[in-house]
Amino acid sequence: MVLTGGKPMPPGHATGGTGPARSRERFLQGEPVEGGVRTSILSSWQRSRSLGLSPDQADLPFRDDFDRDARIIRAAVPVLDRLQARFAGSKMNISVADASGTVLLRRFGEASLARSLPAFQRVPGFVFAERVAGTNGIGLALAERQLIRVHGAEHFAERSQRSACRALPVRDPLSGRIEGVLCFGYPSSTEDPELAITIRKAAQAIERRLLRQSSARERALLRAYLDTGAATSAGLHHTVGVDELALELHPRDRAVLTEKAAELISRGQRAAAVVSLFDGRRVTLVSRPMRSGSGVEGVAIEAVLPGPAPREPLAVPTQVDVPPGSSGRLAVVTAVPPPRFVPAAAAPGRLPVATLSRNLPDVAHGPFGTVGRVDVADDHPDAPSRTRGLVMVGEPRVGTYALAARRRLELLSEASARIGTTLDVRRTAQELAETAVPRLADFVTIDLPEAVLRGEESADPRTDLHRTVVYGISDDLPFSPVGKQVDFGPTTPQIRCLTSGQAVLEPDLKAAAGWLAQDPEHTERLLTEVHSLIAVPLVARGVILGIASFYRAQDPAPFGDDDRSLGLELASRAALSIDNARRYTRERTMVLTLQRSLLPHDLPDQDAVEIAHRYLPAESDVGGDWYDVIPLSGTRIGLFVGDVVGHGMLSAATMGQLRTAARSFAELDFPPDEVLTHLDNLVGRLDREEPAAGAGVIGATCLYAVYDPTSQQCTMARAGHPPPALVRPDGTVSFPDLPAGPPLGLGGLPFESAEIHLPEGSRLLLYTDGLIEDRHRDVDVVLDQLRGALAHPEQTPEQTCQTVLETVAPAHPCDDIALLVARTHALDPRRIAAWDLPADPARVSEVRAAALRQLADWGLDETAFAAELMLSELVTNAIRHGAGPIRVRLLHGRTLICEVSDASNTAPHLRRAASTDEGGRGLFLVAQLAQSWGTRYLPEGKVIWAECGLDAA
Repeated sequence: MVLTGGKPMPPGHATGGTGPARSRERFLQGEPVEGGVRTSILSSWQRSRSLGLSPDQADLPFRDDFDRDARIIRAAVPVLDRLQARFAGSKMNISVADASGTVLLRRFGEASLARSLPAFQRVPGFVFAERVAGTNGIGLALAERQLIRVHGAEHFAERSQRSACRALPVRDPLSGRIEGVLCFGYPSSTEDPELAITIRKAAQAIERRLLRQSSARERALLRAYLDTGAATSAGLHHTVGVDELALELHPRDRAVLTEKAAELISRGQRAAAVVSLFDGRRVTLVSRPMRSGSGVEGVAIEAVLPGPAPREPLAVPTQVDVPPGSSGRLAVVTAVPPPRFVPAAAAPGRLPVATLSRNLPDVAHGPFGTVGRVDVADDHPDAPSRTRGLVMVGEPRVGTYALAARRRLELLSEASARIGTTLDVRRTAQELAETAVPRLADFVTIDLPEAVLRGEESADPRTDLHRTVVYGISDDLPFSPVGKQVDFGPTTPQIRCLTSGQAVLEPDLKAAAGWLAQDPEHTERLLTEVHSLIAVPLVARGVILGIASFYRAQDPAPFGDDDRSLGLELASRAALSIDNARRYTRERTMVLTLQRSLLPHDLPDQDAVEIAHRYLPAESDVGGDWYDVIPLSGTRIGLFVGDVVGHGMLSAATMGQLRTAARSFAELDFPPDEVLTHLDNLVGRLDREEPAAGAGVIGATCLYAVYDPTSQQCTMARAGHPPPALVRPDGTVSFPDLPAGPPLGLGGLPFESAEIHLPEGSRLLLYTDGLIEDRHRDVDVVLDQLRGALAHPEQTPEQTCQTVLETVAPAHPCDDIALLVARTHALDPRRIAAWDLPADPARVSEVRAAALRQLADWGLDETAFAAELMLSELVTNAIRHGAGPIRVRLLHGRTLICEVSDASNTAPHLRRAASTDEGGRGLFLVAQLAQSWGTRYLPEGKVIWAECGLDAA
């Protein structure tokens, strides 16, 4: 494409395989890009990559909810029509997008160009913002806030490699903010230097049309300032880009400068104020009264900033909100090259402002309003003179309105950031009070029903209010203390606000109906301090949550209607946060109740280990941690600890299923590795059965240990769980290196067991990862802390639990913590009797006689009959149906346990013999005489055991 009077420009490096094309290739491969690409393009590439964008991404967002009668559209349509006529017959396409990157208008030099585009790009509504489309003309113009050119391979997306474009932000001269982007697109094989001039003129034409709606008062004030010659007499030589300056200026500085300028205007006289910036520099604001030819009186605020001129200029923001309907005017202007005067229109609800356009000397537009240029000069005599720049122009009374309005808006903005930082009802109420004091009120009290504090809805808030927060500029006023129930009379402002649902303003508390008599104990002294009250109901989603009372004491002026509106807005925002916290509290209470109900309530009586345990829920979401202690045959004990992935009700319910299943598998006397295999299959099945729940993959980790006090051996297996801590009797702490095993639910991978000898008096600590894993602490450091906490052999398990929670557990756990401490005991060898015998029926009587003598030595004569009969049947079955060698063992603990083992893996089967059967009654008799009986498999063979009480006859 070649414009009239222009010369073709050869394509840039982007299409030749070198320069940007080569740099882009290296960039996408993760290699450093040292040159061949402009800084703005490289920065955009880096932003695109950080956003996770792909160069091959083809789809763009589309929205049809944009305003088709927006000011930018009305201003741009005639300009685009003229541009379309100018570029008729060429490959040019012209677009106008809004400040979010949504294309609002599009024109083509050739109609066929539209047909070559995807269908959704032929109509307005598709989004070309950098965050979704990567490096492109519209997106980069919004990011860089200036005229840009993107050519060929400088585009991030593959679909744009053959095109080039120029794009320029279109600013609202009233506020200085970017209203949209004008973009010229054309093939990358064509270029013309005159396009830069053309697009600037077109953008200025659109901006002039935006400015035509400004009022006569605004133009009069600004022209009066210009007519004084102040804009040129200040000796402005350097120009600044306000958008770039505003980026440099600290947000606090922007607020302070704007507020101070409005304050100076409100005084209506000559004055000066020195403002210290965040970086130590100082700006002097000078006010100068003036009068327009039409009689409009106002004040101009100029800024003087000494110091060395920075590369990046300094911007003074000036956007100020006032209530709609204010009669005054405030003009905010800025300096940029080279401007001339044009009118501007005020947006609804904003202070009307006038500005200088691009053809007036030394005027620029800023994102927060039009701002006077502030250059920097050195203070020493040889340095250039200080530079003065216009910051704000307005009428005195408008400054007062603007100042108050700005402070209200800042308070609401701060409230959005400060209120609701936690999901705690009391803390959220405290945040409301801290936000309101002292900028709205001197004292704040907040009263909430007890039910709301528990996470429920109050049946009658008027009779269930409790003082939740008392906060103010001092602590010596006699408000009802926190925690006390507050009874308001039916005519008090607090109850009236609950009844009406609206804020109740009492400018003079001494005249407030019903308030004086409601609390005689505190009212008399309160009236000597506070004089004005706003009572606001805390209501969210139709639920009454409580009352917020704002009191004024130091400020002699009473609360007004604006204060009531502000208090109501603050309370409404806080009420939503309080209701969110209440709902969360209710849900957390439900989950925690379910979680605790599924954990063991009473641990079984046994002699193998001495047990202590703790469960500490997370501060935020309750997870699915659990522990269990399971008595097993042969005086052994099973120790379980586990952790279900995730938080909430589903995790707690899944934990209950896993704990029940784990206990069942353990009571079947499966070894630890087989128990984990069965649990792994269960978790996989649960995950497959509920794929539509939308809760993600179900998973869990766990550790299972079986301790045998007769041999002092402990067999352990784990599934993705942290290893236990072992404390030997001498205080030595170690973390056994157990086979890790995969987490439950992965399936297909084996689990392995390890066996460790535990001397009597050893302590075994089983825990979940919430104890040691914390994003604020290193795991190795935490394990060292745990080692130090456990290195006290004299501690009982209860003391060990307490010490670990106090010294190792995080102060604010973000995950549940389950803790199980077991101190081992050994069964006295004198309480164990064992005999080995061949598979010979003649030896049964010998074993029976030896067992009776042993029972007599133990003083168990009353149990001898039942034990003799059970032992006889078990030995006989082992000889007939098993394989030698056969071993008989008696264990004298809380009960008497008879065990018969053989080398066969065939399990006995209990059946009821018919009346005509000659056999088959042996196991039935054992089952009738024993409290319990069962089979335990060994690596080679099995054990048949029966347990009977010591008082059996």
